[in-house]
Amino acid sequence: MMLGGKVAAIYGAGGSIGGAIARAFAREGARVFLAGRTRTTLDALAAGIRSEGGHVDSATVDALDPGAVDTFVDDVVSAAGRLDISVNVIGVGDVQRPLMDLSVSEFMQPIDIATRTQFVTTKSAARHMIAQRGGVILAFGGGGTQTIAGLGGFKVALDAVESLRRQWSVELGAYGVRVVTVKTGGIPETLPADMAGRDEIIHGIEAATLLRRAATLADVGNVAAFVASDAARTMTATDINISCGSLMD
Repeated sequence: MMLGGKVAAIYGAGGSIGGAIARAFAREGARVFLAGRTRTTLDALAAGIRSEGGHVDSATVDALDPGAVDTFVDDVVSAAGRLDISVNVIGVGDVQRPLMDLSVSEFMQPIDIATRTQFVTTKSAARHMIAQRGGVILAFGGGGTQTIAGLGGFKVALDAVESLRRQWSVELGAYGVRVVTVKTGGIPETLPADMAGRDEIIHGIEAATLLRRAATLADVGNVAAFVASDAARTMTATDINISCGSLMD
């Protein structure tokens, strides 16, 4: 198993992407600590992972609160002896409308949430990873020059997180800590079944790819597990593009 003996903390684990990563990590042998704000969702995910033989714990954590995150991480290390992987995939509260239709607070909200939570959770994990001379920080989303109209501050937030990822990579690399982003061009499974225009959105996501298919949640989990493993030990200061060609590097 790729992650045998590893310890992972996943923020936003109650969401579809966080859940997919948690299940993949557990399947690959990691001890997984789930963090989120909705206890019932976390407990349901944990029960499912345990039913498949995975080793998992969960805690209610506000990933924007430095004190709460430090306490959670310290508890993880106290229970498991170390922290090897930190993944942050919390929602950023983006309001997706044309910029001219947004208030300043609506525009700034995803930028503030995304950069704050990524800074807070990475800093907390790094305290332990520096001491143990190794670890992996994973973000999700990715930036780049491509965009479409109507995303509000969301794309700006993704670009800001990528800038932060580069800065952390430079400052943590000497301690053996890797920092990587996984990005897709959209995951149809994450769209609510009753979402207006869902079929049209899915068609647009798939049509924009070169392979005429989009990444699945299983793809995200599998790639994240590989990137977090020692098999990817040469990967840092980069994003991993699994957009099926819709985002060209």
